[in-house]
Amino acid sequence: MEAIEFVMNFEKYLTEIEQVIKTEYLPAIERLKEKDPHDIVRPESWFQSESAARGYVWTMFLREMRN
Repeated sequence: MEAIEFVMNFEKYLTEIEQVIKTEYLPAIERLKEKDPHDIVRPESWFQSESAARGYVWTMFLREMRN
């Protein structure tokens, strides 16, 4: 998966997480939604699969929860 696909799917990945977490964790999702996905990955970046891209977003969510 190339970077542009990740950028296009970023909101979808956040929505998927939002649907399975407790409501008290929603502020972390809202903070991630404020980020521009173009700033998260470089144009030359790529992911081995869509699952890897989803895992990256989950990792971002978990880091946001720690903060």
